[in-house]
Amino acid sequence: MSYLNIARENGNDVQIYFKDWGNGQPIIFSHGWPLDSDAWEDQMIFLSSKGYRCIAHDRRGHGRSSQPWSGNDMETYAEDLAKLIQHLNLKNIVLVGHSTGGGEVARYLGRYGTKNVSKIVLIGSITPLMLKTEKNPEGTPKKVFDEMRATILKDRAQYFKDFSAPFYGANRKDSNASQGLRDSFWKQGMLAGLNAVHDCIKAFSETDLTEDIKKIDKPTLILHGDDDQIVPIKDSALISAKIIKGAKLKIYKGAPHGLCSTLKDEVNKDLLDFIKS
Repeated sequence: MSYLNIARENGNDVQIYFKDWGNGQPIIFSHGWPLDSDAWEDQMIFLSSKGYRCIAHDRRGHGRSSQPWSGNDMETYAEDLAKLIQHLNLKNIVLVGHSTGGGEVARYLGRYGTKNVSKIVLIGSITPLMLKTEKNPEGTPKKVFDEMRATILKDRAQYFKDFSAPFYGANRKDSNASQGLRDSFWKQGMLAGLNAVHDCIKAFSETDLTEDIKKIDKPTLILHGDDDQIVPIKDSALISAKIIKGAKLKIYKGAPHGLCSTLKDEVNKDLLDFIKS
């Protein structure tokens, strides 16, 4: 198992767990909330077998990484990602972010630039902003996120069982989301620290990433399901595709938020075609 010491808090090392599979051009995957790097295994095993080096980390507070009290915000997530890239001395990187991971990628690019990056993929990404504001009137009202936080504090185990249904579209007719997949979601969510799960809601819902994605100057692929019940496409991908210069948008008809699992073969093919192009 691979760990990177990235900081110290209260006299203890803060460690980030990561997987590093294969050889070749590096692809870094940033996962969504409340998951961890296991969510990317379908993509990692496929792309590693095609001659790429696939790296995915558990965000701080999630999975097998440390659970510090602080730093559960987009700025620190991006800083952790930068430290991982520096530690592994990576160049010519393809950055892939799903959901909250898309926000992490965007903030990394906004803060550190695209010097070591060749291509970017945003999947079901929270960019540019989820929260409803005067400047973002079509966003999600804050009371929705307040209710999420309250329910998680009350009974997060049951919340994650319930949340896995809209996440993978299991509440839709003819869904192919298995019970095993939903159980995996629950397991990953329960591995995360409660404070990280709680605080990350503010990070993914209230962080305005508009200025960050304006700085993207490398080929970008945006993938999004038009039946995404978690990050509605009209508030995210359709806007991001207009802001990011030259971005290519692919809309998956009827696809849910967790399309990397429910439509893994199609997603894998699209990733490979884009990376090779």
